[in-house]
Amino acid sequence: MTKSNTKRERFERVAAYRVDRIIKFIDSLANCSHKGNYEYNETDVNKMFKAIKEKVKQAETVFDKELNRNGKNSFKF
Repeated sequence: MTKSNTKRERFERVAAYRVDRIIKFIDSLANCSHKGNYEYNETDVNKMFKAIKEKVKQAETVFDKELNRNGKNSFKF
């Protein structure tokens, strides 16, 4: 097994586990939508999802920066 293949396998394993956890946490958050158990308003919902979207955007930026780190997609004459 090559080193890059090992890194790839580790990435797939770790990333899949973390994505699954995030999905479960989002499902758990959705359970808070039951008005019979919780009291909230539109402002509360907007704040929650704004914070979540900002963190997702930050994570995307980190991945994009790393993908483009080696000069790919950079300006050249």
